[in-house]
Amino acid sequence: MSGLERNVPLAKLTTIGTGGAATALARPRTVAELRNALRFARDGGLDVFVVGLGSNVLAADGGLDVLAVRLEGELASAEIDDGVLRAGGGATNAVCLHRARAAGLGGFEFACAIPGTAGGGVFMNAGAYGSDWNEILGRALVVAADGEDWRSPTELGLSYRHSELRAGEVVAAVEYRLEPREPSDVKALIGELVSRRKDTQPTNKRTFGSVFKNPSGELGAGRMLELCGLKAHRIGGARISPKHANFIENADGATSADCVALMVEARRRAHEQFGVTLEREVVFLGLPELPPPT
Repeated sequence: MSGLERNVPLAKLTTIGTGGAATALARPRTVAELRNALRFARDGGLDVFVVGLGSNVLAADGGLDVLAVRLEGELASAEIDDGVLRAGGGATNAVCLHRARAAGLGGFEFACAIPGTAGGGVFMNAGAYGSDWNEILGRALVVAADGEDWRSPTELGLSYRHSELRAGEVVAAVEYRLEPREPSDVKALIGELVSRRKDTQPTNKRTFGSVFKNPSGELGAGRMLELCGLKAHRIGGARISPKHANFIENADGATSADCVALMVEARRRAHEQFGVTLEREVVFLGLPELPPPT
């Protein structure tokens, strides 16, 4: 397949800034180009990794037999059509939110806290401040090597930070179900949420976003790890954020191995002190699953 970039360091594509080189990187701009890229991966025995903005992923430090995919062109556009926000899977949440606000559509404001894309939001059923993609998604166009189909949230199997998308399937487009709202009200809520995020999260540091899912119960993962005394705990070049304990920062030349070591220690302490086994929210790429927290 032409137009591929070879041996692309994932450290340059991820927000945490770690990870070895991917076999290849494709930048499809249309559904047809995306299908071709997925066929190339299938025929070559490569796993598929959709880059998006590079958040919510931790890639192994060694070389990876993957085709990284970054959606561009019409697959990263966002427009309002007859009151419906239609976006390519690679459209950033920031652009989608801008389109919605300008059109007087509300319900997507929570996504201002999520530095990702429309497709990534579907894949992880991303959420913040009590809302998630399941609440606002009308349907999503899922593309595979052999074709594509539109799926509802139910067909996608959306649940807390989870979808049932299979390996080799990529969200190429989404349609959001939003509600009429005064643009000034949308802007005010966004301002409030952005201010809250800046006050509580390390927005000016290199992280991959939330490390662990919030367990059931009153204590969230961040507060639980804070009570374990883990704020600012460091291994190698990675440290648990002094601002929010459910974030890991690339403090100084961190490796993915450093980040994993911090996760292992965090799970051990949370299990020891609270009897809770924290589940990772970050997606692992080429990394083994975390060991039991014992």
